[in-house]
Amino acid sequence: MSTRAQIAIQTGPEEWAHVYVHYDGSPEHMLTALHAWTPEDILAAREIRQVSAEALDCFDPPRAPLVLPRPTRAFGYLYVWHDGAWADLEVKQ
Repeated sequence: MSTRAQIAIQTGPEEWAHVYVHYDGSPEHMLTALHAWTPEDILAAREIRQVSAEALDCFDPPRAPLVLPRPTRAFGYLYVWHDGAWADLEVKQ
């Protein structure tokens, strides 16, 4: 079973691109794996099967990230770039 996640990256004043991650989205894995990647790397990937410190396993062809006015968790986990580091974000629904 997959643990889905989203990575929200601010691209404008009220614009957040949400990149989908299909596998291993739990904080125990993702926060370590994301450490190797910049927001620009994640945006370039567009849609990700799995994040590891060594590689971004991406869908081909990828779907474009969903753009929303704020970080929004639709399922699983949500990660954001905050103060120069990746963080998991609890969003009250």
